[in-house]
Amino acid sequence: MSIGQAKANTDNMVQMAKSIGLDYQMETMVLTNTFDAHRLAMFAKNKGLMNEMTDRLLRAYYTESKHIGDHETLIGLAAEVGLDRDQVAKMLASDEMSDAVRADEQEAANLGINSIPFFLINKKYAVTGAQSEEVFIQTIEQVLEQDGPYEG
Repeated sequence: MSIGQAKANTDNMVQMAKSIGLDYQMETMVLTNTFDAHRLAMFAKNKGLMNEMTDRLLRAYYTESKHIGDHETLIGLAAEVGLDRDQVAKMLASDEMSDAVRADEQEAANLGINSIPFFLINKKYAVTGAQSEEVFIQTIEQVLEQDGPYEG
């Protein structure tokens, strides 16, 4: 992908976010290794707070330009969603949850996922990139037509 294409994709994502009330700050985003943020999300999953933690991490990264590779930042974000600061600090200082994150990475690779955002429905329908509401509606309609309603 060229720099121009990447910029156009980023601009499109910012506009789509804005259309639903999100204020993405791509110009001030702190690019970092997010492995520890993923470990924190897995840790939060074990405590029943994965959705809250993931939402907080994404807001911190995309709209607040926080450094989500920094342990002190991660500890503070975790405390905001109700996780114990000391437990989070201990986890981040170890390699705890690394295997779980690596397993997720391997599963993604096995499924051919190599970019974000990526949405996989029924392990066979994929929506890649920042897409419009219409694309998601069409995909769900296709899933219903081909697979019928979910019977979980």
